[in-house]
Amino acid sequence: MPSLADYQALAVGFVVAFLLVVLLTPVVSLAAWRAGVLDHPDEERRLHRSPMPRLGGVAIFAGIAIPAVALGHGDEFWGIMLGATLMMALGAMDDIFNLHPGVKLVGMVAIAAVPIWFGISIDHVTLPVLGVFDLDWASVPLSILWIVAIANIVNFIDGMDGLAAGFCGIAAITFAVLSASLSHPMAAALAAIVAGAAFGFLRYNFHPATIIMGDSGSLMLGFLLATLAISGVLKTAAAVSLVFPLVVLALPILDSSFVILKRLKYRQPIYRADRSHFHHRFANIGYSQRRTALVMYAWCVALSAFALAVRFVPNHRHGWDPLAVLVLGALGLVALAASVFVIYTLEILKLRHLQAIGLFRGASDDMTQSRPAA
Repeated sequence: MPSLADYQALAVGFVVAFLLVVLLTPVVSLAAWRAGVLDHPDEERRLHRSPMPRLGGVAIFAGIAIPAVALGHGDEFWGIMLGATLMMALGAMDDIFNLHPGVKLVGMVAIAAVPIWFGISIDHVTLPVLGVFDLDWASVPLSILWIVAIANIVNFIDGMDGLAAGFCGIAAITFAVLSASLSHPMAAALAAIVAGAAFGFLRYNFHPATIIMGDSGSLMLGFLLATLAISGVLKTAAAVSLVFPLVVLALPILDSSFVILKRLKYRQPIYRADRSHFHHRFANIGYSQRRTALVMYAWCVALSAFALAVRFVPNHRHGWDPLAVLVLGALGLVALAASVFVIYTLEILKLRHLQAIGLFRGASDDMTQSRPAA
């Protein structure tokens, strides 16, 4: 288990990155304004109502790269940082030139292969009860798919002030603690730095925002979360190792899954922007951007707390301690309640969907009988 000094080192990296981004973001914002690299209001994706400078990801990257240089050891570190640099550059080019989705996808796949070349790949999966499964030849394509998918889903949720930055900060700090506890100090330190940079950016990105991170930030942060999940969490024999990243990243995974399924249902291109994301649904029912962000943050915290509880709540060789079961069960119920609240509030699963699988049929009949005649 990590010592107090290890967690103090994580705190130092967090604070340095936080302060650097707070100092550098106004400089990048001014440069973007003068260069005319602006994000204009777009009802199909963005919720802001006035032009906003892009390229906030450049400031975030600088805030990460400068303190991370102190960690500069090992192939995995350089693989992650080289990939993050390339992903930030690809996103910046998209912010400036509006690349074709196909070109951007090819670039993302190529960049996702970089950390794999440096030894960062999902070479096995450990499942509860079932045990360890070696992926063999499937390791490379699955690792590329994971990295590209997470980078894209973080990019998908970056349509509202503060949402992507806040989520990435919460997820990264969770990965930092998990990685430290699993004896992966490099991944833990880098995750803490990423968290500090993301939260530092919130100083200017929380509603009303004065700058957005753009693809230079969302693609790069998604790449970092994906690779840190592999390097710091999945590379362990723990039976629940696969649970950690899936729970911590559940918000953007669920958001993107629902949106993609809806687009496929109506035969629309997957890359086409629309107003089906969670934050758009909250706006449609009258939530402000601040309230939406806070609700989503609370959901992320609940999920992350459950993931940490799975890791840290102790169990005994001959059975679970009653207090441990109580704590783990309570945090699991909180995470489940938060998820149900979002799904219910946004009507992700409508009554007719539940009826199709045989649920709430009686309740539907009662509602129909009690409904007044037109």
